[in-house]
Amino acid sequence: MFAILTYILGTGIAHYLGEQISGIVFWLGFTWLLLIQMAAYLLSGYYRPSNEPLIAGETNSARVRLRTVFLQLSAAFLTLVAALTVIMLRLRLVTPSSGVLLGFIFLLLMAYSIPPLRMANTGIGELIIAVLLADLIPGVAFLLQSDQFHRILSIVTFPLTMLAVAYLLALEFRTFASDLKYGRGTLLIRLTWPRAVILHHVLIIASYGLFVISPFFGFPWSVLWPVFLTIPLAGYQIILLRNIASGGKPIWPLLSVNGIAIFGLSVYLLTLSFWLH
Repeated sequence: MFAILTYILGTGIAHYLGEQISGIVFWLGFTWLLLIQMAAYLLSGYYRPSNEPLIAGETNSARVRLRTVFLQLSAAFLTLVAALTVIMLRLRLVTPSSGVLLGFIFLLLMAYSIPPLRMANTGIGELIIAVLLADLIPGVAFLLQSDQFHRILSIVTFPLTMLAVAYLLALEFRTFASDLKYGRGTLLIRLTWPRAVILHHVLIIASYGLFVISPFFGFPWSVLWPVFLTIPLAGYQIILLRNIASGGKPIWPLLSVNGIAIFGLSVYLLTLSFWLH
């Protein structure tokens, strides 16, 4: 869902800057990105450590069958990614800048998913996903439509990346106990709970602070202002997490849904604003 939103956001920025949007480029790039993500996440499941169940109460034979399915599906998706890459190159739809970024996304997701690096549970995996969703995907979408980088892209994506890290970090509080049980080196465990709470708050506050000063760097206020409609949700998220850190009863579903809403609505409102202007 977030990949879809941020891809449309990147295309919307190109539209806002007066680029002629190519439908075939949009859909080929869109499909390429979704397929490579699905392949990467399936490979991550395939290489999950043996002490972590893929499904509750699984038997050894069920685990083997499921891992086989993961591997077969990931191979099929990677084959489609290769085919789409050839098509895009043959049609000359990939610019040098977008081609470099597509290659970087491929390498980054493979480093996230498979050995010897497999950064999924090293504390770096969350940062990879945040950068992918909020920075690289809109960047590719923009550069597929325009062969020149524009500063508005970075002005939008950098604070969104901070919100994405905060969102992913908030989700890990709910799974903290199981992450400790299975020895997952998540970002929350690497930071420890008190530092993670502080970082979560700082990231949220700093992201909106960057949006506040962005008009001084050429970001028009008429496009920017809708993102501030999510500030009440961000404030509530900080209160929720502060209460949990102080020993209050956790409301995990509310914390998760609110975290999703902060990032998702921020992206959606910015996307809508770019497409309407």
